[in-house]
Amino acid sequence: MDAVGRRREAALLVALALLLTAVLAGVSVGTVAMPPLDVLTTLLDRLPGLRLAGGLDAVDTRILLDIRVPRVLLTALVGAALAVAGASYQGVFRNPLADPYLLGAAAGAGLGATLVIAYAPVREIGPVGVVPLAAFAGALGGVLLAYSLGTAASRSGGGSATLLLAGVAVASFLTAAQTMVQQSRTENLREVYAWIMGQLGTAEWRQLGLVLPYIVVAVVVVLCAGRALDVLALGDEEAQALGVDPRRVRFVVLCAASLGTAAAVAVSGLIGFVGLVVPHVVRRLVGGSYRVVLPVSLVGGGAFLVLADLVARTVVAPAELPIGVVTAFVGAPFFAALLRVGGGVQQ
Repeated sequence: MDAVGRRREAALLVALALLLTAVLAGVSVGTVAMPPLDVLTTLLDRLPGLRLAGGLDAVDTRILLDIRVPRVLLTALVGAALAVAGASYQGVFRNPLADPYLLGAAAGAGLGATLVIAYAPVREIGPVGVVPLAAFAGALGGVLLAYSLGTAASRSGGGSATLLLAGVAVASFLTAAQTMVQQSRTENLREVYAWIMGQLGTAEWRQLGLVLPYIVVAVVVVLCAGRALDVLALGDEEAQALGVDPRRVRFVVLCAASLGTAAAVAVSGLIGFVGLVVPHVVRRLVGGSYRVVLPVSLVGGGAFLVLADLVARTVVAPAELPIGVVTAFVGAPFFAALLRVGGGVQQ
């Protein structure tokens, strides 16, 4: 095993330990306190072939399995998707300040959700909520529009600088459209802003099952592209000389990362800084190889968002803060401190 492989294994073990600790804290702490040992006993007792004595009583077990576990798992899934998508975007654009909302995913999701909240006569179609469905479609539509505009404006077929500019233009237009809808239906502003700031308090097993396939596909594709992103970091000409097609790599990675981002925001709303701060911190800790950065960001993003959600639902208990407020309070100063201490950003 080479040095990169050994570093990846060590970093993943540390990140997994942090994630498991965060998940255990997330399902144990809340309005109803549950001893972690009893929580573990109850969860392990549900595994086939295991029968353990003790554990939680019937009421606490229902709270654990029907409310806390799906919420914590969905939170970890969303955090993992946003972090690995952010790392992917940073690799494609060769810019550690890129995030998964760069090409208009957030603006598209916001517009889709706002339109449904303001005008839709129903909120569910069968087992699927209309707001998550509209947010998912809006996020993918925003990215598709930005990518189409960027590739059409570039003779080379979609250089990174052109894509960046296209993303800014599309995001600005979609945000303006969302603002116009909000102002035309002011009675829905509270619900719109609640969705924009991010919320996971209504997490259900059903939501987890709906978004899991999309995120799994996105993550598998992105992780397989780690070596290609390492080559792409050398520059387009060098990548072509080494047998890597930059246009194809950008297209595949952006499609996969955008799919994961769209699925995440569909069930969580817009949660900032996860896809920006986590990959950047991981890169400083384990180096710049995307063979290491991508899997560690995946696990670290899940741990980060689970801890942020834990703070969101306990700091002003019994009320809850929007999770996006917590990530902004934590992410913005932390990222600013990293820039100050490090004297800049690292690729």
